[in-house]
Amino acid sequence: MTDEFHAGVKAGVSLILPTLAGGISFGVLAEPVLGAAASIVMSITVFSGAAQFAALTVLATGGGALAAIIAGMLLNARWLPMGLALGPSLRGSRARRAVESVALVDASFVVASNGDGTFSRDRLIGSTLPQFAAWNLGTVIGVLGGSFLGDPEALGLDAMFPAFFACLLFDLLKDRTSVVTAALGALIAFVLMPFTPAGVPVVAAACAALIGLRARA
Repeated sequence: MTDEFHAGVKAGVSLILPTLAGGISFGVLAEPVLGAAASIVMSITVFSGAAQFAALTVLATGGGALAAIIAGMLLNARWLPMGLALGPSLRGSRARRAVESVALVDASFVVASNGDGTFSRDRLIGSTLPQFAAWNLGTVIGVLGGSFLGDPEALGLDAMFPAFFACLLFDLLKDRTSVVTAALGALIAFVLMPFTPAGVPVVAAACAALIGLRARA
């Protein structure tokens, strides 16, 4: 294990609390809709809070499975520009790089960034492991203890997501290019939100990252 991997694990441990809270929220809300087993399996296999909540919202409001899958895919399409930025920093064959890219989540993308358009593969993987464990443990707690925990909004767990992502964004605003890229992404999302389906503003806003990456080149 490299020093970079250990640094990633240390950063990932610091993210356990909000990730655990998010998993609990999902478990509480998903169990009445999906059932216990399906909720836990979804967290293990999808491991994307935004996509899982989007799909769950569709199902909870009477939508079909296909609509739920499309909603989740729209939210997860943000990985495309992020993956294009990360790809050159991964190692080995295409198959190995595809496996390593599974560690790409929002917080780990930030942790792995070197600030110059390159990324640390070891920090990425190291920081994702604690988050994966926390998200799935939280889901199990929410599924099994939902009747005791009550409404996640009443506990304030819903407020943790905006605060969590605001902290991630603040950590990235280190120079003019970062600030301009973040502002452009926010503007794109703001303009599209009233007119497009859920998920589209997020995907379009994520494309601002490619503009920022090109500006650094």
